[in-house]
Amino acid sequence: MRFNVLNGTPTTTASELKIQLISARFPNAKKFNVADVLSSAGELVSASKSGRSFNWSLTTSGVSYTTKLLGLELSQPEIVNSVNTLSDLLSKIADPDVKDYIRESLICFEVDARRAAVVFLWTGAIRHIQEKAVNGGLTLLNAAIAKHDQKTKPIKTINDFSAVKDVTQLLAFRELGLLDKGEWQTMQEGLDLRNRCGHPTKYHPGIAKVSAFIEDVVGIAF
Repeated sequence: MRFNVLNGTPTTTASELKIQLISARFPNAKKFNVADVLSSAGELVSASKSGRSFNWSLTTSGVSYTTKLLGLELSQPEIVNSVNTLSDLLSKIADPDVKDYIRESLICFEVDARRAAVVFLWTGAIRHIQEKAVNGGLTLLNAAIAKHDQKTKPIKTINDFSAVKDVTQLLAFRELGLLDKGEWQTMQEGLDLRNRCGHPTKYHPGIAKVSAFIEDVVGIAF
């Protein structure tokens, strides 16, 4: 079992998981007491009540345990670390738009679609910082943007950021104190990687490169 058990979502019910086990032709799946196994899994899983059912998800320990069973921990530790980082982050994000971007980044990384993973994570991270900037006040935000690009129209809603270049946004975020000098430099490097991954080129980042990107961006933006 991987983190995204069903449809790229971080949780599943026992009945849904049993359906998947039957579909995957797991031995004796029809007789398998999934709820009992989940209830006995201890620190490997967590549960939240939803109506009459429980929604189950893997904890960090659970992700580490299952990836070790799959043979990833020894052969590709960067993948394990990045999956842990993104799965932990998902559990802490409330905004549905940001959550969707992070979830899609995780899905892409798990199937080795590294360029897409980079693009989705960057989008979710920038959106999260944009929210902080808007919450700090539009007057201060627009002044910070205008200092670096006077041609940009004032921000009235968060969606107006679509007309502001990412380079300008990062400069404005630094101006507002949302990024310090070192964080701004690291995010600028992240933007360079995002651009190489998001535009038609022959560039394919390695696992270590994407893992470092995930660690840096998550650590700074969230």
